[in-house]
This record gives sequence, C-alpha cells and structure tokens, in this order.
Amino acid sequence: MTAIYTIEEHVRKLDAISSHEEKLFKIIELFMELFPVNDAYLYRYSPIGYFAEGIISLSSKGLGHIRERRDDIRAFDIVQKTIREKKAKYCSGVEFFKQTSSKYAHSSNENGVLVVPICYGAVVIGFICSKQFRVDVTFDDEFLAATTLYGKLVGKFIEDFPATENSSQLSKRELEVMKRIAWGESTKEMADSMEISELTVKQYVKSAIQKLGANNRSHAVGELYRKGIIS
Repeated sequence: MTAIYTIEEHVRKLDAISSHEEKLFKIIELFMELFPVNDAYLYRYSPIGYFAEGIISLSSKGLGHIRERRDDIRAFDIVQKTIREKKAKYCSGVEFFKQTSSKYAHSSNENGVLVVPICYGAVVIGFICSKQFRVDVTFDDEFLAATTLYGKLVGKFIEDFPATENSSQLSKRELEVMKRIAWGESTKEMADSMEISELTVKQYVKSAIQKLGANNRSHAVGELYRKGIIS
C-alpha cells in the first residue's frame, strides 16, 4: 500500500505546475501512479442541483475530455454516499450494476467502481472514479483511507492554486464568495465564516455577476468554471 508520506510528497510536487489544464491532467495521472488503477475519471461537483460534471479521463486509450457527462448524483448511490461521508467507496458485482447508471455502457472488464471524493475542508468539490483495476488490488480499509487522503490533499491543492489572469477582474473577496457559492454555501453561512455581514456578501455577489457579464449566480459560477478560474 502507498505510504502516507509518499502520497503527501507526490502531491507537493504539483505546486510546480503553472497550467490549469496540465494541473487537472497531473491529478489523475498521479492517482494512477500511486494506486493500482488502470483508468481515472475526474469530475467537478456542485451541491447546487446535486450535479456532477465530467472534466477529463485517462486510460489505456489516452487522455480524453468528458465534459458531455453531466449527471444528477442522486441517481448514483455510491457517489451520494461518497460525498455524504467524504470517504472513498468501492462496490462490485451486482451492486456495481445496481448503483451505476444504465446510460453508460460497461466494458467486459468492468465489474466494480471506486469513487474518491476531492475535498476542500468540509466541502466536496469533485471526485475521481475508476472502473478498471490491476490484479493485485485489495479494497480494504487501508486502501480506501489512502485514496481518501489523496482526495483531501488534491482538494487543498486545487483551491490553493493561483487563479489565472482572467480572475483579475474580480477582487479577492468577490472570488472567494463565488467559490463558496459553487460549494453550495448560503449567504448566511458565507457571512458567518468570512465574518462579514450578509449585506456585504450580497454586494460582493452582485458586483462579481456584473463584472463577469452573467445573468445570475449560477451563470457566474459557470463562467468561472469555464475559464478555469475555479475548478
């Protein structure tokens, strides 16, 4: 099993990455290097509407974009449990086919799924899925704890990653408020955690929406995702 020190050491190396796209690629590439999996699918998640959106995948077929995949996670029991408990989960056999959507075809060598939450603090901002594994893998508590740790370390890395130059139109506070909206926080929750008034939060939101040329909060968050300003 990959040691905790090894996981932390490898994630720290991600700090040297300067490109947003390369950052996302390295996250799943490193996941495949550290753990006995043969594929990895990276999704972003927003509790607003319970939607998960595909970003990129990596397998023996190479790197691919999966932005056409947009799912309500309530249709996937294992993803729901992973997000609710903030811990990696694995299921196989009959449970695998029961807990995954029939809209996605499964290849003959896929009979299980691993879901690893990507967390920033207490908030799940995405997850990694794997459906193909090496023959030596054992899905015990130690393995699931190690992959859970990876998701936590990567989550902190993603949110601490310097914003791109496109974010210069937003102030630091405006950007923080929009990130928290993407995480599903309410105006009151943001005001309490940021130690400002609810009126001030609303002013930051209004000015951010105007600067981004968006119609509403959801549209503004979508623009920030599209530009790679938030992940």
